[in-house]
Amino acid sequence: MAKSDPPFTIGVEEEYLLVDRDSLELAEAPEALMIACKADLEGQVSPEFLQCQIEIGTRVCANVAEAREDLKRLRSTVAKHAASHGLAPIAASCHPFAEWKKQHHTDKARYNELRRDLGGVVRRMLICGMHVHVGIDDPDTRVDIMNQLTYFLPHLLALSASSPFWQGEDTGLASYRLTVFDNLPRTGLPPRLNSWSEYDRSVQALVDIGVIEDSSKIWWDLRPSSRFPTIEARICDVSPRLETTLSLAALIQSLSRMLWRLKSANQRWRIYDNFLVAENRWRAQRYGIQGGLIDFGKREMVDFEYLTEELIDLVREDAEALGCIEEVEGTRRILVSGTSADRQRMVYSDSLQAEKTVDEALRDVVRHLIEDFHADL
Repeated sequence: MAKSDPPFTIGVEEEYLLVDRDSLELAEAPEALMIACKADLEGQVSPEFLQCQIEIGTRVCANVAEAREDLKRLRSTVAKHAASHGLAPIAASCHPFAEWKKQHHTDKARYNELRRDLGGVVRRMLICGMHVHVGIDDPDTRVDIMNQLTYFLPHLLALSASSPFWQGEDTGLASYRLTVFDNLPRTGLPPRLNSWSEYDRSVQALVDIGVIEDSSKIWWDLRPSSRFPTIEARICDVSPRLETTLSLAALIQSLSRMLWRLKSANQRWRIYDNFLVAENRWRAQRYGIQGGLIDFGKREMVDFEYLTEELIDLVREDAEALGCIEEVEGTRRILVSGTSADRQRMVYSDSLQAEKTVDEALRDVVRHLIEDFHADL
């Protein structure tokens, strides 16, 4: 790889919910838990907006193999310290039966400001996500790849869906998280940008007016990172299983390299209007992998089995170059076992079939999520 080529390093951030192992209800993180995690994880763990949440972030990883080892260490450490307090982490974007009105936000300057600025909307943010950073040094290249990568955001959302339940009810959606998150300002699909300077001017206009203090308050599904020379994919629900996280991260990394490869050959992926991409985003949010997405070139609906094989073939050269073809091909497992949203519904349905109450069935879903979190550690 030439010196001018992007490094395509990778970093993964995940948000977890903490639950009481006995009641399976949400629990606030004790100060001792955060102290112990911070001591072991050296700046890679932090509190989140709500006191029942905890966030981790990998180091800058050269490849997905490094990300696997770091994520396994992070997840294992959080699980170990949580267990010592009778708690367990779950990596699902919504707790199946928790009530958002009963949660308290973390007393931290950034979160106090969010509470003040966003009012009642931010109180409902009982949701967790997964963010993947891909290292691309040149700012204009970041913007160019971002414009094209937007097309694939619905595919990533559908594969990651893990939030079918909200406050004890099946919402009928695979990713209810987005219905909550989209109530915030500066969310959703990113606009098409002509250059880094255009993006920078737009952000600076809001900063100068005093609306935001910096670009970290721009919460698009995909954005240039506010802190690192990366593009940051933020569309995904957080995944209970470590291997699913790694497959999604590998796919994002490989898609980024594929689009850069096209650019290097004076080619590009066709950019469709956000009006059309948003239709696929909604289908992914509603149906996950069960409903298919629209192929705008063919002007027809395509099922996810075909789409997944198409994606794997599309990035095969790039995944092999990046050393993550096994993880990319691992997306096929999602088709076989279902998304987390699909599996949660199966657990819930099986429990009801066993003549358990709705409350018992929902608690079985939480037990399942705890098991999934620990399965690959």
